[in-house]
Amino acid sequence: MFEQLTERLDSVFKKLTGRGLLNESDVKAAMKEVRVALLEADVNYKVAKKFITDVKERAVGQEVTKSIRPGHQVIKIVNDELTKLLGQKQSPLNESSQPPTVVMIVGLHGGGKTTLSGKLAKLYKSRGKHPLLVAADIHRPAAKKQLEILAKAINMPFYTSDSNAIDICTESIKHAREKLYDLVILDTAGRLQIDDELMAELESIKSKTNPNEVLFVADSMTGQEAVNVASSFNDKIGITGVALTKMDGDARGGAALSIKAVLDVPVKFIGVGEKLDAIEEFFPDRMASRILGMGDVVTLVEKAQQTVDLEQAQKLEQKLRKEEFTFEDFLDQLKQVKKMGPLESLLEMVPGMGGKLKGLTIDDKALPRMEAIICSMTSEERRNPHIINGSRRKRIARGSGTSVHDINVLLKQFTQMQKMVKKMAKFSFKGFPQGFPI
Repeated sequence: MFEQLTERLDSVFKKLTGRGLLNESDVKAAMKEVRVALLEADVNYKVAKKFITDVKERAVGQEVTKSIRPGHQVIKIVNDELTKLLGQKQSPLNESSQPPTVVMIVGLHGGGKTTLSGKLAKLYKSRGKHPLLVAADIHRPAAKKQLEILAKAINMPFYTSDSNAIDICTESIKHAREKLYDLVILDTAGRLQIDDELMAELESIKSKTNPNEVLFVADSMTGQEAVNVASSFNDKIGITGVALTKMDGDARGGAALSIKAVLDVPVKFIGVGEKLDAIEEFFPDRMASRILGMGDVVTLVEKAQQTVDLEQAQKLEQKLRKEEFTFEDFLDQLKQVKKMGPLESLLEMVPGMGGKLKGLTIDDKALPRMEAIICSMTSEERRNPHIINGSRRKRIARGSGTSVHDINVLLKQFTQMQKMVKKMAKFSFKGFPQGFPI
């Protein structure tokens, strides 16, 4: 996400940081380029204009001219203003003091409402909640069935009936109270365009259910059109937050940068992939850091904490101390990395990696291919890879649907990894007591 904008801003800032002193004309020239970059990223014209004005006011002041590194100070100012533009601080889901919390999902047809409903349910189930998915779209063919199939896939309670949409929603809340569900997610109907019938139905659902959240689902790939549609929904029914879908495929990011400033409604969630765990809470400061190519270590660590098995990590540490590292250990690590999401999105969170990914092809099939190769080995071969001779390599290649060349490459990489592990054991672990948290 934001590849185009990140690349342009990186180019501008390299010019600034390469100079020892900055005068007003330098700053103005840089801000002109930043303004063009924002407009090319499909940021709302008025939003881009105000952003540049705010940055200029600070960048030509004393906090820059008196700075030891004026170029870096300008970058800090841009980072601060970007954070402010995106909403300043994270806006969590409004939860009811008396369960259940009711979240009404609204938006146009095709924006990703049903998928987002499933993602939200899975996210909050992992946090100890007991969600109920409600199919309230009675207009689109098979809409109820789609949500039902999705609910079964993630082992989530599901509710619908043959009533009208308003009754389905009100009845589902009563059902949630009886069954002690503490989060009700209402997947409402959408249209290919806004019409009076749709809005009247949504207004009735809102007035009858009094939801804690009215979450508008916007397709970020549509850029400013997403902002315009969100604005119409906000004017007619009132929304409390926005969830931006398909952020992983949006290279420009104009919707994310404009929506808070135009609507004064916070972005609360972003969809970063097709899988049902590919959802993140929206943090303005972290997103500003990503846009500027500074990475997002906090989110990366949080993803690791959610997927890494602590007991397995401790066992691995003991093996590393003993200079033992087998293909079985490697397979466990691969599975945990896969749970964290696509490699490209993980690399974007590493500081300094954002701009370096341009033109780099990330092979997302590499991890599944490695996993297939290791799974095609016998237990003995995983523990003692040195016994894998020519005939064994051919058998493993056939079993994994790969080539002998792929087997050779993986074995070579694994041998190098084992050597690295031995060095780590000698230098990192030497002298540390057992159980020391390295």
